[in-house]
Amino acid sequence: MGGNLLAAVMQKGFELDRRLDADSEPLLWLGLCEMRLMNDRRWPWIVLVPQRSDIEELHELTPLDQAMLTFETNLVAQGLKQVTGCTKINVAALGNIVRQLHIHVVARNEGDPGWPGPVWGYGQREPYERTEMHQFKERLKKAL
Repeated sequence: MGGNLLAAVMQKGFELDRRLDADSEPLLWLGLCEMRLMNDRRWPWIVLVPQRSDIEELHELTPLDQAMLTFETNLVAQGLKQVTGCTKINVAALGNIVRQLHIHVVARNEGDPGWPGPVWGYGQREPYERTEMHQFKERLKKAL
């Protein structure tokens, strides 16, 4: 199935939350999720968004979708660790502000901004330069 056709099938009735769309850049389509790069260069930070309408919680997914989400989260975490050489991967699904189910996969290192605290709400976002973002996206795609 071609990438555009797959995207059309997966997105039928699905709309990405406008805040996720504004804060992140599309990176890759996986089986269940759209993989997006948060536009904050302080941390290599991926967001996985299951392409399912009206889902806010993990337990609302079907068992098959739950298994696929776990697989895709682990795949992305391994790739992110390989590309960044980070010492810790943080995985979280909060949804307190953006209710649409999405999983954060963040590469962390001791001494990074905000360590050891969470990345949410720490300081001001530092957007990527376009070239830097493109290079990082390509390295991560190759790792997957």
